[in-house]
Parts: sequence; structure tokens; C-alpha cells
Amino acid sequence: MTAENAAMPKVLGLYETHLTVADLKTSTEFYRDVVGLELAASFEERKVTFLWVDDRKTGMLGLWETGTADGVLQAPDILRAKGVEPLGFTGEPVTEPVVLGWMPALSIYFKDPDGHSIEFISVLDADPDRSFGVRPFSEWQAQG
Repeated sequence: MTAENAAMPKVLGLYETHLTVADLKTSTEFYRDVVGLELAASFEERKVTFLWVDDRKTGMLGLWETGTADGVLQAPDILRAKGVEPLGFTGEPVTEPVVLGWMPALSIYFKDPDGHSIEFISVLDADPDRSFGVRPFSEWQAQG
């Protein structure tokens, strides 16, 4: 059987879902105390909390406080210092994060040791601009 004739595995669910939130503490309390999810881990320095959905095998919810752009802006230098190449939207080497204009969000990609693509992303506090496409953050800033 060739790869093009092989059947794709059936998607049975999504393990991990991420939401951007205005206030991490308030949202964590809501999803823990009201919705009933179990706290998995909280990383205040990264402004993110993870909660288990049902049991640890079922799923996870990640809550990311908006305004984490500073971490994404610093990521290229930190990644390079650790011997990891920062990448843009199409996998090209970059020196700065890109902006996904349709959201808009600041984004930087890199590969783990197995070649999986990992993305750091932070939603920007600005109006979406689909015409911007995906371009370097410096170009987003230059447009005023």
C-alpha cells in the first residue's frame, strides 16, 4: 500500500485546547471552581495555567493571559542561546517573531529534538488586519 492510498487515522478527539484570557487568576478560578477542572500546573512567569479535563488521559485546557508578547519577543534570542533555531510561519529561519495579521498574533516557531513544530504565540491587543498576511513583527510596528 502506498502512502497516498493509506487511510488517515480517525480523529477521536482533541487532547489539548488553549484559550487566551484577560485575567489568568480569574479564569483559572472559574475553570477550576465553577467548571470543575483539576489544576495541572500554573506558570506565573509565563502567564499560563493548565487544567486537566476529566482525567489526565482525556484532555488538557491551557489558559494564556493576553499580554504575554514580551516572552514571544524574547524567544528568538533565548532559543538561539540554547542552540535552537527560531523559525517563521513557513519554517524559514528568522531573527524576530512574525505577526499573523488575521488574528493578530505574535508567533515564533521552532523544532523539538524529534522535528515536531512548536509555536509560541501571543494574541496582540490590536484590530485584525487580514491584508497584512504573515510578516515580521518589525513590519507590523512600522505600519503605525
